[in-house]
Amino acid sequence: MVFFKGWRYATFIGGFVGFIGLTMYPIAISPMLDASQYKQIQKVTRRNLNPEQIQPGNMKVWSDPFDRKHDN
Repeated sequence: MVFFKGWRYATFIGGFVGFIGLTMYPIAISPMLDASQYKQIQKVTRRNLNPEQIQPGNMKVWSDPFDRKHDN
């Protein structure tokens, strides 16, 4: 069995970490940095949906819980 020592060990570990980083970038990192592509896909796919008709149990359609009411 071959054991890496010195610079070969560092190269092996660096390559392994780099490989994991390259595989994770399009899956996890890129969507977090720029979500505009996914927002556009949602607009296209949800174009003909009416949330009031498909909401189960006569429940209120989701709204932002952190949206504050302004008293003027």
